[in-house]
Amino acid sequence: MCTDYKSLKGYYIQDLLGDKKDDFFSKFKDIDLYENADLLPDCYEVLKELSENYKIYICTDYIWREIIPYAGNNLKNKYNFLYNKLDFIDPYNFIFVGDKSVVNCDIKIDDRIKNISGASTKLLFTAYHNKDADDKKLREQNIIRVNNWKEIRDILINQ
Repeated sequence: MCTDYKSLKGYYIQDLLGDKKDDFFSKFKDIDLYENADLLPDCYEVLKELSENYKIYICTDYIWREIIPYAGNNLKNKYNFLYNKLDFIDPYNFIFVGDKSVVNCDIKIDDRIKNISGASTKLLFTAYHNKDADDKKLREQNIIRVNNWKEIRDILINQ
């Protein structure tokens, strides 16, 4: 099991847990991960501002690959989180999928490179699992790395 958080590179926590994976999921499957979660700094304000200029859809994955029968728990909890935290976005604009690549739109913001394909503007939100992505290769794919919501505002509103 990995304990050096600076060295993390994987996307799925279960890939980092080794032989503790089953124990983790036996407890994890019934927990509301969003109960005490909050939005990233400036997220609410920037999305609110963006909503004045753009039609915003939240496309999100809700399926845990190891415990698929419990995905409904996560779907309900994720919906409630979005509904309560992003109260200015119409819930009809929440898209719950297992594969974000099926959605094509003008602008995509995500922390996974594969999830931003199919967009003309691709913003890759820096995260532990993509921090080592080669910036030259990202530019070749027309991907712009962003580190926070203020940078997203600068790109999409203050351009």
